Amino acid sequence: MQDLRFGGLLLLVLLARQGPQSRPVQAIRLNQVGFYPGAPKAAFVVSAAEDTFYVVTADLNDTVFTGLLGPRRATALSSDTTRPADFSALRTPGRYVVLVPGLGASHPFAIAPRVQEALARAALKAFYFQRASLSLEPRYAGQWSRAAGHPDNRVLVHPSAASAGRPAGTVISSPRGWYDAGDYNKYIVNSGITVATLLSLYEDFPEYVRTLDVGIPESGDAVPDLVHEALWNLRWMLTMQDPSDGGVYHKLTEPRFEGFVSPAEARSPRYVVQKSTAAALDFAAVMAQGARVLRPFEHALPGLADSALTAAVHAWSWARHHPDVFYDQERLNQQFEPHIETGTYGDADVRDEFIWAATELGVTTRQDSFFTAVAIFPDSEAPLPSWRQVRTLAYYTLARFRAELPRAVAHERVGLERTLIRAADQLVARAIRTAYGTVMGGAAADFVWGSNSVAANQGIALVAAYRLTG
Repeated sequence: MQDLRFGGLLLLVLLARQGPQSRPVQAIRLNQVGFYPGAPKAAFVVSAAEDTFYVVTADLNDTVFTGLLGPRRATALSSDTTRPADFSALRTPGRYVVLVPGLGASHPFAIAPRVQEALARAALKAFYFQRASLSLEPRYAGQWSRAAGHPDNRVLVHPSAASAGRPAGTVISSPRGWYDAGDYNKYIVNSGITVATLLSLYEDFPEYVRTLDVGIPESGDAVPDLVHEALWNLRWMLTMQDPSDGGVYHKLTEPRFEGFVSPAEARSPRYVVQKSTAAALDFAAVMAQGARVLRPFEHALPGLADSALTAAVHAWSWARHHPDVFYDQERLNQQFEPHIETGTYGDADVRDEFIWAATELGVTTRQDSFFTAVAIFPDSEAPLPSWRQVRTLAYYTLARFRAELPRAVAHERVGLERTLIRAADQLVARAIRTAYGTVMGGAAADFVWGSNSVAANQGIALVAAYRLTG
């Protein structure tokens, strides 16, 4: 009791010294969601008059931790100079703030088991809100409910995508899929890595994924919500393959970006445009991985795994016969009408796509011929994945199935593991040099359009290394 009274008196003194406590201080920066009890924990203080900091209960009634601010640290890419307030030793669940005398108190945060779970559910639920061809009902979407947009059951074949079986102007049906980055178009290349990331989460952590009920129309059946969500885009991708030759259209798009209207109000005609090698290979990789993930759910999704694998092999064959068909929108617009002005997602180097597709097909089919078709390990690097650079997605798959690698690549296991661990070591070394102790921000290349995906893929690289090393 005496300790509690002393803690309360200490807080009164500290608060009196810093003036009225009206709002959290922006200069004390931390993870406002919270920390796991056994995890590292730190706040970063942009300016501090004193060396001591305190962690106190959110109601300011008790001090639970006292520490010293660490040395100043800076980053060449930021004007901020910070001092870390490390309180990793505090493991007691609760809701707290960090208090720095002379400065103020931070935003509140929690220490708790499963503290990030609501964030994980929200991240997965975000895909539902991007669904095309579906009305978002209030019981699932709440205040974000809306009428259905883009049924995409009357999509035109653009002259750039015409074939003997599907001449220009042919009407096809291509529903479902996710809208892209603020527009209403659907792209194979950049949604391919997205579907693969969701499927990989299932393959790495199946038991956890089965607990992620996020409240979508499919929730509650035998198939995990994450798999259902991935299927919303995967089923659309299947419609983007020309059944006559196996080629895959690069994107489904209106000629130019729709205005700022709701999906149901959009009226522009929609087209599938030119087949591309990158689209075919990304499609083949996703379908091959999808076949593995879907196989255990054959009773609920009959025939879908077989269809996905057949489509993957067909797309691979097309890409092998058309290894350098690159999507060049400027050149396309010099030849065809209507002109297309939406996101390009062009990629003129598809060596990494060949590696990814060959690996996913090889692992799924157990056929060495896929692994011997391309050089799976052109060097000892594992570049951070992005929609344009997908080679390391292949390495994640090989690491995931390293105990049962096919003969053609089994001898590469040790080198593969070293490559992934070295890539993670390099990321960790960067974090030590940044003002906020984060991997993100260690290089200027981190700050690109859509850089949230850079941060996410850095985290996935560290998870992959953790799964190898513990």
